[in-house]
Order: sequence, then structure tokens, then C-alpha cells
Amino acid sequence: MQEIRRRIMRSALLGALTLGTALAQSPPPAPDATKPQDRSEQPQTGQQQPVEQQDTVHPRNSKEDVEAIGNRKLGKGPNFYSLEKEIALGKQLAQEVERSAKLIDDPVVTEYVNRVGQNLVRNSDARVPFTIKVIDSDEVNAFALPGGFFYVNSGLILRAQEESELAGVMAHEISHVTARHGTKNSTRGQILQLATIPLLLLGPAGLAGYGLYEGLNVALPLTYLKFSRDAEREADFLGLQYMYKAGYDPNAYVTFFERIQADDKRRPGTIAKVFSTHPPTPERIEHAQKEIARILPNRPEYIVTTSEFDSVKERLRNVTFARRAQDHDPGKPSLRTRTEQKQKGQTQGTTDTTDDDRPTLKRRPDSP
Repeated sequence: MQEIRRRIMRSALLGALTLGTALAQSPPPAPDATKPQDRSEQPQTGQQQPVEQQDTVHPRNSKEDVEAIGNRKLGKGPNFYSLEKEIALGKQLAQEVERSAKLIDDPVVTEYVNRVGQNLVRNSDARVPFTIKVIDSDEVNAFALPGGFFYVNSGLILRAQEESELAGVMAHEISHVTARHGTKNSTRGQILQLATIPLLLLGPAGLAGYGLYEGLNVALPLTYLKFSRDAEREADFLGLQYMYKAGYDPNAYVTFFERIQADDKRRPGTIAKVFSTHPPTPERIEHAQKEIARILPNRPEYIVTTSEFDSVKERLRNVTFARRAQDHDPGKPSLRTRTEQKQKGQTQGTTDTTDDDRPTLKRRPDSP
């Protein structure tokens, strides 16, 4: 039984790693008054026209009503975790992340990214505080852990062309936390594990029961894959609402993924490996466009980008470049293994013992 319990807890931890979010509280970013643009003047990357929106929409329930954001309860369904336990779990996982990841510690960059994120959090259904940090990684990615511990890769910030694109991806990750996808996914895995215990204990001939248990273990990732795709669709749906509520153009989320899709076709592997469990990008684009047209009322103006985004992006580029240069500095002291030192000594520090360098004696021709 102890072994079974250990399996269950290990499955719970791995299942919970699919999510995230964060704690600092600071004022929202002040939009540059010169940057918000009329819809007809917005630059469009990857699509000819923004999605046509209605002036008036008729939401069928509170989940589709952007005016109800903050007053609706999301994340319903079986969940073994209270919000307090979810925060504790997220804190534990965040410590694991930060033991292995290299964080960007530039105060200007981190304050700006946190401020953009906290503005989205205030315009979401979040019931936990958020802690937002930036990871030094070229990979275009962001992820949120249960309980509000949220990490944004520097590669995502540098790849975004406008603040609204960055906000769209961040809103998507915040949605994973508000819908409690991580702990619900973990709970689902634990229920499936628990359901196999009678088969293990009471199954015919013991070994046959154990074989069936192992077989179900192999099938669990497929269950997570299907669940994860459903969760990604819901996170897209909620994320569009949150960025819209915060004043951003929801079409930026679509154009960003269109560009990422095009990049991945030209250079396979551009999209982070974790995106392999998401719905196919064309499907996500199509669903997002339909939801924008159906549930988000038209606005004459949106925040597209700010001059601060451009300056922070340039600063981050310089920070990461300087760090790369420092990491590859040939003058930095380095440690070698004893084997490497021995090999180097053999090739550079030893004298040649061949006869070629020894003096030779010759008889002078006039000598007797």
C-alpha cells in the first residue's frame, strides 16, 4: 500500500506541473496616449482584416459575459485541492523551477512584465494572488503553476511585436489558473489511480491484476492529453475575455499565433515542446476568431502597444546579449577534470624524447 500511495503522490505532482500564476501588486501599465489605434489603422500581421465584431452581443451565460468577470465562479468539477493547498503546491513547484531556471533580475524588465500581468489579473476571475517572474530562455513560452506562480520566458517578450501580443499569451496562462486546470488535472489522475487499487488487490492471480494496473498507467498520458486540449481551448476562450477587459485588442492573440505558426513551418521546432499537447494552431486560430466575433462587443479603440514595451524589449535584448557574452568570455576561469589536465600535460607540458633533437658528432674532414 505504501508503494501505491507513493505512485499516487508522484502522479499528483506530475499532473500539477501543467499549470501556473503570481503575488506582486502594482499599478497597471499606463498606455502611451500616442499608441492606441483605431481598429481600421491597426497593423495586421498574418491576416488581412481584424475579426468583425458586433456592437451588441447576447451572452448565453455568465461565462460568456465579459461584464460578469470577477463575479463568476470558474473551475468547477472534482478537485482534491482547496485554494490554500493549491497555493502551497504551487509554491513548492515554483521552488523547484527556480532551482534549475536562470531568472532575469533586471528591475526595469521585471517590474514592467509584472505590471502588465497584474493588470490582466485584476481584469480576470483570479481568486489567488499572482507572482510573476521572467526566465532567461530563448524559447517562446510562458507557463503558470497552480496557486498563481507565473513565469514568462525572455524569448516570448522578444518575439512579441506589440504589447497586446505579450498580454494575450499572459492572459491565456492566467486563465489556466483561474479555471484551476492544474489541480483538476491532478485530481483526475489521482482518481484514475485510485480506481485501479481494487483491481490490484482483488484482481485474479495477483500478477494479472498488477499487469492490468501497469497497463492503465501507460494509458494515463493519453487521458491527460485529451484533457489538456480541452483545457487549452477554455484558456483561449477566457484569455481573450481578460485581455479585452483590460483594454487590449483581442485580435493580437490571433495574429501572434498566425505568425508563430508560419515560423514553425519555415523552421520546425520554433514552438516550445510543451505546445505539443495544445490543439493544432490552425484550430486555435479558428476558434479564437469565432469567439471574438460572438461574445466580445465592438470597441472603437484598443490598446495595441506602448512606447514602454519597445524600450523594455530593447533593454531586455541588451541584458540577454550581455549575459550571453559574459557566459562565453574566454578569459573566465574554468574548471577541468584531472583527466583533461593529464591529457593537456601530455600534449603541451612534456618534452619530446625522440632522437631527432639529440646532438650528433661528426668527424672533421682534416682530422687524422
